[in-house]
Amino acid sequence: MSNSHSASYAAAGVDIEAGYEGVKLMKKHVQRTMIPGVVSDIGGFGGLFAPDVRGMTEPVLVSGTDGVGTKQRIAQLMGVHDTVGIDCVAMCVNDIICCGAKPLFFLDYIAIGKNIPEKVASLVAGVAEGCVRAGCALIGGETAEHPGTMAPEDYDLAGFSVGIVDKAKILDNNSMQPGDVVLALPSSGLHSNGYSLVRKVFDVEHADLGKVYDLLGKPLGEVLLTPTEIYVKPVLAMLEAAQVRGLSHITGGGFYENIPRAVPDGLCAKIDKAAIRSPAIFSLLRELGQIPERDMFNTYNMGVGMAAVVSRDSADAALNALAAAGCAAYVLGEIVSGEEKVQLC
Repeated sequence: MSNSHSASYAAAGVDIEAGYEGVKLMKKHVQRTMIPGVVSDIGGFGGLFAPDVRGMTEPVLVSGTDGVGTKQRIAQLMGVHDTVGIDCVAMCVNDIICCGAKPLFFLDYIAIGKNIPEKVASLVAGVAEGCVRAGCALIGGETAEHPGTMAPEDYDLAGFSVGIVDKAKILDNNSMQPGDVVLALPSSGLHSNGYSLVRKVFDVEHADLGKVYDLLGKPLGEVLLTPTEIYVKPVLAMLEAAQVRGLSHITGGGFYENIPRAVPDGLCAKIDKAAIRSPAIFSLLRELGQIPERDMFNTYNMGVGMAAVVSRDSADAALNALAAAGCAAYVLGEIVSGEEKVQLC
């Protein structure tokens, strides 16, 4: 690629040589994610992966795609770019795991106003870290420089992941019944949802993101950039140990939108609000923004990044498996008969 240079393209604002430099800088991060099955190196026209389907009767591929959203504006304001990639991976793989699939690989897409190789490499470093936490490989991606349509310092990060599950083991809610237990898998904070409201409440464009609120005990910007928890490894451990009847990734729409997606008609997840262990950022956000409680639970995870429904007789086994995998889960409620699908009491 040493002979690849276009002065005309550079004059229009696109530096293809910066793109090549970015690829060189990110390779060491990508290398951390290499797992069995990876066939290709980055830089080709397509990422190749050969899944191990031994022991599977009918392998099914599961895909998920998402972006970081306006949380990345906090990263841009703070000049911290190596965490939002974790969010990007998390938002995809946490969806994939909800049907029992193990993520295999990930691809990212970065649209950026001006391609600064070190910044792009930092973004990819975060993506790679997310892939390591999820146990999947980063096998490709794309960086697109958009001069004139994005400000030089702006970027938008999105991604795509593919996982695999044996068809017989796909999670559905057909066996869910009254008496099943709802478990909370704790979140690390706001995760990557509701940041348009967060930015409004804290007026982040003009705020001191280094301010330490007594309730938080650390700088506001640091709290707002806390990466989304990745639940792949704990959930895979739980699936081996317990009878899991439903999983809900609590993202935008909060409890009221996401929990019903895993609950069949005629049943209701009865949630004990007093049991919820919410990080302090939620109390501060609600207080400063004068946000009604219903809106909080309809926008944010409130401290519960994922809700799992397990049979009552395997609840202890589920909790033990999650704890052994580093996830301090706890009982959040139970499944009862009802038409509301979710009820906060």
